[in-house]
Amino acid sequence: MKKTFMGVRLRRLREERGMNQNALALALGLSPSYLNQLEQNQRPLTVSVLLKINRVFGLDVQLFSEDEEARLISELREALSQNAAPDTVSLAEIKELASGMPAVARTLIRMHTRHREALERLEALAGRLGDDRGGLPGVQTMPYEQVRDFFTARHNHIAELDSAAEQLAAECLGSGPATDGIARRLQERHGVRVLQVVPDHTGNVQRRYDPQQRVLQLSSSLEAGQAAFQMATQLAFLEMQDVLHQLSQSNDLSGEPARALARIGLANYFAGALVLPYTRFLEAAEAQRYDIDRLARQFGVGFETVCHRLSTLQRPSARGVPFFFIRVDRAGNISKRQSATHFHFSKVGGTCPLWNVYEAFAQPGRVLTQLARMPDGRAYLWVARTVSSAPLAHGALGKTFAIGLGCDSQHAERLIYSKGLDLKDPDVPTPIGMGCKVCEREECPQRAFPFIGRQIDIDENRRSPNPYAVQLGG
Repeated sequence: MKKTFMGVRLRRLREERGMNQNALALALGLSPSYLNQLEQNQRPLTVSVLLKINRVFGLDVQLFSEDEEARLISELREALSQNAAPDTVSLAEIKELASGMPAVARTLIRMHTRHREALERLEALAGRLGDDRGGLPGVQTMPYEQVRDFFTARHNHIAELDSAAEQLAAECLGSGPATDGIARRLQERHGVRVLQVVPDHTGNVQRRYDPQQRVLQLSSSLEAGQAAFQMATQLAFLEMQDVLHQLSQSNDLSGEPARALARIGLANYFAGALVLPYTRFLEAAEAQRYDIDRLARQFGVGFETVCHRLSTLQRPSARGVPFFFIRVDRAGNISKRQSATHFHFSKVGGTCPLWNVYEAFAQPGRVLTQLARMPDGRAYLWVARTVSSAPLAHGALGKTFAIGLGCDSQHAERLIYSKGLDLKDPDVPTPIGMGCKVCEREECPQRAFPFIGRQIDIDENRRSPNPYAVQLGG
């Protein structure tokens, strides 16, 4: 056992039993001066003293253990990181609180848990009322959520950028590689040279622009389509700066962090629209029945880029299939989600484990299809596949995500992925939901949490296992 100073806990033990220092020292067989030093954190609490506390009071020594302190530190860090400004509470202060005042620490953790549960209920209520934009009083949306809602409100289609990108593609992109045309535009119009550099082992920096030297550095690990996209993004900041600024002043965005994030998202949108020009890409998609792999080969881009672009084809005069696009990791974290139509992704308690987006991790690189039905009765066709990037150095970590692209079943016949599926049989779609806490399917074998709008029915005489046993300690 390391040297542990727990004077506050010892004083609390004495106060709870209505004892003064002399009485406690006598009960533990210690001198009053030694006990006073323990309580003042001038001496560490030893194993022998802990054993005496256990023998005299029958107290669980786990309350004084290092494991209990480590658990409190971990939970405190989580609670404070979500409720305080960054770096305002140091790790040393958290350790001091967990060690010296564990009851206060546990109270803070309980308050954080109740606060989080209250927010989840508010968000669930907002979702059931059709308000997926966090419009309830007291619910402040994060900048990235505001940006997501900014695009969703426009059906994931920004007409100004799409038209400008298509016109620019006609001017500077010929029949050759897109990288050549965009690099030529950067050099001739803006005096920007494009250089390839060896990336660091993390691979997190794919593009770096030096405005003084007029040099755009790209990671040499990028494939041709990725390099074209990064160059097109920088071109957007140089050539569409006024449009990006004007669009980011929308009332849907509050504060500069959200507006700055929106400008990045808009620049990325322009880049995708430049590399995959609207009319030409839509015509190819319709001709090939939205075959993602064939489109990726034709335009020299990746699976994810094609899926993302397909979710933006909502020009009023020439609409494509209205898709929903999502990217998740193995833990279920949603890092990208865009919707061109009515589908709402859950913000409460994760998504549905019966969704084929998660099955994609078990079959990497394979395109999976699924007809799925939501609790409201609507059916959707989903296409899912993993995308990965290899590590850039020995010992470095690679990246793996699952990409999901979905549409309402009424559009399914336009997609090659409906081949072999009985779209008219009502029993074919897999019943899924937006997440256990907001899903009313009580009989679902994969349910992890009770529906937030109902009480748990605990029946001790039921023969079948209680689906919430893990939450109840079973």
